[in-house]
Amino acid sequence: MAQIVAGFGVPHTPIFPHFVKRDGPDCEIAKLFGAQKEQLAATRPDLIVMFDTDHLNTFFLNDLPIFAIGIDNSFAAPNDEPRDVPNYTVKSLPALAAHIRAAAIGAGYDVGMTQNFSVDHSITVPLHFLTPDMQIPVIPFFVSGHVPPLPSARRCHELGKAVARAVEAWREPLRVVIMGSGSFSLEVGGPRMAPGRSDGVPDPDWALRVIKSLEEQQIDRLIDEATQHQMLKAGNVGGELLNWIAMLGAIGDRKPTYVAPQMQNGHAYGVWRWN
Repeated sequence: MAQIVAGFGVPHTPIFPHFVKRDGPDCEIAKLFGAQKEQLAATRPDLIVMFDTDHLNTFFLNDLPIFAIGIDNSFAAPNDEPRDVPNYTVKSLPALAAHIRAAAIGAGYDVGMTQNFSVDHSITVPLHFLTPDMQIPVIPFFVSGHVPPLPSARRCHELGKAVARAVEAWREPLRVVIMGSGSFSLEVGGPRMAPGRSDGVPDPDWALRVIKSLEEQQIDRLIDEATQHQMLKAGNVGGELLNWIAMLGAIGDRKPTYVAPQMQNGHAYGVWRWN
């Protein structure tokens, strides 16, 4: 049977590949993703299930599900042209994706479906650094974290548990890694940008509190405090925290192997390994 063997929390800043190309392998971004890449390789994964928030590139305002899953043999990445990122074709496992969707619907989640789809930098950038050969199949699970009303943190946490039950009921022996992609405090293209930049970190204290909750395994506290008001106060993409919370539900709220902050960007790099 399939088993979940690790959890990863990843940022997806679209300019990071350009910065690494410009600054080389000894820059902070390269080292932080490099450490995660080593951890991921050590888990020997057969599949990645990634909780992600699309930036109105795969979906748009006229068709914006709260939850959706990508079901196809493969998908194109990226569809929004981040700098110095090649065009990838990412393999997937459509039968397992359909099984996860059916199980989540059975658990009370109205999960949409997309086929013949492509994804943006929020999935592509982490994969670019962690699995550049794109040999590990990926199932994207989309959570609406940008456009209110947002799903509650508690519901996303319970969704992660439902996804875990579905994965573990799959009869094929697979080693599965769960990822959550996104930031904790970030404003992109809005009035709370930092001077001279296209983004900013409106609520660094909140980002630090999220990181402390992760490090101390205080997940109930994090869920209680991650209200829609607080997440949107932390920036117009602050709801991406829900992807990390769904990941935590799927892996069982374990103590992290490490959480590495990158406070100038309002996010962190997290690893949870036990198998």
